[in-house]
This record gives sequence, C-alpha cells and structure tokens, in this order.
Amino acid sequence: MAKKLKITQVKSLIGSQPKHKRTMKAIGFHHHQETLVKEDTPQLRGMLHQVRHLVRVEEAGEEKQ
Repeated sequence: MAKKLKITQVKSLIGSQPKHKRTMKAIGFHHHQETLVKEDTPQLRGMLHQVRHLVRVEEAGEEKQ
C-alpha cells in the first residue's frame, strides 16, 4: 500500500523565484488554493521541501489495492 500526500498551495507564485515556479508546475499545480493528492516518494518530498513556504502538506491516508 502506497502512502498518499494531500498538498494544497496556500501562497501565490507572484514574486516567487523562477526555480520555485518551475517546481510548482512540475508538482502539478495550476491555480492558487488548488489541492492535489500525490503518492509519497523521495522525489516529491524533495520538491516539497524546496517550496515548503508555498504549500501545506497533510497525509491523505493509504490506498488499498
């Protein structure tokens, strides 16, 4: 069973560094206040650490297969 993360963008990207804007796009965000559910991977954790001031992260539970 894979753990899931619920990620919400809580701050606007206006005035952010271009590197942070590209990271948010790579995660999958398109709009302010958007919420995504993604599989918890080390790669995603690294991206979230880079933009931790722009997002709120919560555990969404586990997926049953």
